[in-house]
Amino acid sequence: MKKISITIIFILAGMITFAQDSKISTINPTKKLITVNAACGECQFKMKGSGCTLAVKMKKKTYFVDGTTIDAHGDAHSETGFCNATRKAEVQGEVVNNKFVASYFKLIDEKDNK
Repeated sequence: MKKISITIIFILAGMITFAQDSKISTINPTKKLITVNAACGECQFKMKGSGCTLAVKMKKKTYFVDGTTIDAHGDAHSETGFCNATRKAEVQGEVVNNKFVASYFKLIDEKDNK
């Protein structure tokens, strides 16, 4: 009985975790899809902040991102992670109070760019 309870807890925790990403991974067909540069604002874009935080660069301006996090897209400190590399992403959202509020955020696979 104890094993079943633990298994159910892990399944529920996994469902809750993955459910949070579904909002950010669904394209809204009524909004424009934008390709941006994405990276750690502090490490790659030299923005002032208090730690490694996801940011995007659009039209030569940089914005911290709300709606998703730097860790939701892999290890930020890996060789191709946001702290060590700038990546292309397709996004939807809007700039509010000098932050990009993302309603959709997906990294573009480097293989797709070649």
